[in-house]
Amino acid sequence: MTGFAEHRRVVEDLIEQFRAIPADSPVRLAKKTSNLFRARAANRGPGLRVDGLDAVIAVDPDARTADVGGMCTYEHLVATTLRFGLLPLVVPQLKTITLGGAVTGLGIESTSFRNGLPHESVLEVDVLTGSGEVVTAGPDGPHADLFRGFPNSYGTLGYSTRLKIALEPAPPFVALRHVRFHALGPLIDAIDEIGASGSYLGETVDYLDGVVFTADESYLTLGRKTDEPGPVSDYTGQRIYYRSIRHDSTAPKRDRLTIADYIWRWDTDWFWCSRAFGAQNPRIRRLWPKRYRRSSFYWKLIALDQRFSIADRLEARKGNPPRERVVQDIEVPLDRTEEFVSWFLDALPIEPIWLCPLRLRESGRPDDADRRWPLYPLEPKRTYVNVGFWSSVPMTPGDPGHANRLIEKRVSALDGHKSLYSEAYYGPEEFDSLYGGAHYRRLRDIYDPDHRLLDLYSKVVQRR
Repeated sequence: MTGFAEHRRVVEDLIEQFRAIPADSPVRLAKKTSNLFRARAANRGPGLRVDGLDAVIAVDPDARTADVGGMCTYEHLVATTLRFGLLPLVVPQLKTITLGGAVTGLGIESTSFRNGLPHESVLEVDVLTGSGEVVTAGPDGPHADLFRGFPNSYGTLGYSTRLKIALEPAPPFVALRHVRFHALGPLIDAIDEIGASGSYLGETVDYLDGVVFTADESYLTLGRKTDEPGPVSDYTGQRIYYRSIRHDSTAPKRDRLTIADYIWRWDTDWFWCSRAFGAQNPRIRRLWPKRYRRSSFYWKLIALDQRFSIADRLEARKGNPPRERVVQDIEVPLDRTEEFVSWFLDALPIEPIWLCPLRLRESGRPDDADRRWPLYPLEPKRTYVNVGFWSSVPMTPGDPGHANRLIEKRVSALDGHKSLYSEAYYGPEEFDSLYGGAHYRRLRDIYDPDHRLLDLYSKVVQRR
């Protein structure tokens, strides 16, 4: 941990960098890596160097809080807090996601059915705004409007330099039950039951997500915190986690993981996406260095493909058309989830797909129902299901983005939203209506009056 004095020095340097950027140049971060799936136009101007914001500043084990730099990865944060027997309330699935990225671009995981989204456990945040000053925003006070509008702003209202977040006790182990369903309806009913009671068939549920392989083979994985010692599985080597879920029995399949291995269970194979690189082929996997079986390395392979169109060239040699990337996470209300998943399985040849229930966190304050997040306006006291799918389909000639547009229309028709880390095709008016356009523009005029930062639509739809 670096401490507050060193953090203040880093922030002062960042402010000086900001002031040195010419007034007619857009302000952007000078980052070497990204967890975004949408291409961006090259930025030829100077960027803000934010490497110094990659640290855990302090942990208060008594208050169960952590102060963290905006560029700190969850891998580093989790390694630090586990030394105190604590974890963030929500830890997104991939190690290189940063805390600032999960707040300004949203995130989710298997605690989201009880803890909401990562930004909901933020107690306060320091933001370098487009006016070049750092302000501290919290749920109350003069910058409460920025605090509520910062999530889903993707760096267009400013950059987080420090976040204070709530932590919760971490168990040493997680006991898993993989419950199979032969139809989507009973799976949806089980999510509803777990959300209402926090248990399933008399056993506590602390972690909840699921995988759909086909319409008649889907699973919920129910995790329970435990300090009971015993054997644990290891999916960081030759064994593959998502394959371990599958079984034919009507009884749940049981498993156990250390808490660290549970938190990063999806990272080794980037869910199931490592198969696209041959990393699940047993012969290749034995030769694939373990240090490269992680999402950050697969990102490098994706970047190479985007730069040199390797996959499209291989498809062309087979006489096939280029492929349209369909990499999305969407949220639909629980009562519309079966409808969406059934449509998706019929419309697009992509499997498996990931399910992660969520419900906005309730703070216990009497004004909870009014304290919404305007740039991603999910309804309080309503259960949603995140549906994640990450693959590609043959491109429709003459209609770029055809499959993604179909998904956007279906999600909107079902009163849902989609995350904006990947390609988006909305028109300006529809985008405004879905992502708090009027509220966003008011915040931008307050905190970036000279419009030094890109606006949200330009950044996520026009890919500037």
